[in-house]
Amino acid sequence: MDNFTSEELKEALRALESTISKCEKALPKLKEGTPQHTLLTRRIRALQISTVLIKRELD
Repeated sequence: MDNFTSEELKEALRALESTISKCEKALPKLKEGTPQHTLLTRRIRALQISTVLIKRELD
């Protein structure tokens, strides 16, 4: 993996957390079982995993 500065990782973390928040607000507007709902649910999970990995890298 490329080396990123601590500041770059912190900025990426802020951006990911903001995106997760927006996605979570949009999720209830989608009907469960639709492709859009499934896709957004999977995207939220992937973003959450990304934030965990960035936090580990920062520690």
